[in-house]
Amino acid sequence: MRISKVVFPVGGLGKRFFPITRAIPKEMLGIIDKPLIHYAFEEAVAAGIEEFIFVTRHGKNSIEDYFDYMFANSEYFNIKMGSVCYVRQNEPLGLGHAVLCAKNLIGEESFAVMSADDFILHSKSCLGEMIKLYDGSNMVATMNVSSEDVSKYGILDPDRETEKLVTAKSVDEKPSIEKAKSTLAIIGRYLLSHEVFEVLEKLEPGIGGEIQLTDALLKMIPSHGLTGFKFEGKRFDCGSKEGLLSAILHVANQNGKLCRVIEDFYGDKK
Repeated sequence: MRISKVVFPVGGLGKRFFPITRAIPKEMLGIIDKPLIHYAFEEAVAAGIEEFIFVTRHGKNSIEDYFDYMFANSEYFNIKMGSVCYVRQNEPLGLGHAVLCAKNLIGEESFAVMSADDFILHSKSCLGEMIKLYDGSNMVATMNVSSEDVSKYGILDPDRETEKLVTAKSVDEKPSIEKAKSTLAIIGRYLLSHEVFEVLEKLEPGIGGEIQLTDALLKMIPSHGLTGFKFEGKRFDCGSKEGLLSAILHVANQNGKLCRVIEDFYGDKK
């Protein structure tokens, strides 16, 4: 099934990176010479996405400025751009609320959602691999996490599994270690039916007083199912300082000149 639109929820406050995120959006923090959001954008382009919807807010103008420059200088970036638009999220009321803000720009078609925080490094586009397998049911990217970390994620209750896919019986947002049905966590890639908007509009706030996309996915399992895609590649949680630094070092280590800088640094420490 063809997917042509992606929603980038970029309206969060980035509190874990204060005070720098008082001046720079978290999504604009750099991995060497590109901001986080650039890598997510490249992944979406490689997946065949043509329309890019950014759900932003006050103080995030540098994201718009950056993509204005990219679109005006597409030959430099060597990327097929498509079209881009922005919609405002007045308050950071959760991922579900951010997705709902894009309702009028999606229409009656399935669409993708991508979190720039989840930086996935692989030769293939994670989103593109998901789209190849998408059959109209709701789909999420998944990976196993440590039992100590299940309370940070939406966690699937697996039913049937193949090499690449898992069918979920249920999903729980940030469960305790004792209540988690598995360690299979949702990572920030989603393919969703447009009917998710009807559910989100009626949804009560969940964990943290926010409108949780995971809660909407749970309600839709009887009608739309929920499939987890076990992606390839290395994922970094760039919503944390540790994850961002790890991503920077990993990308640098794959660059000949920068790799030598790292080697010299550690050589000096011996």
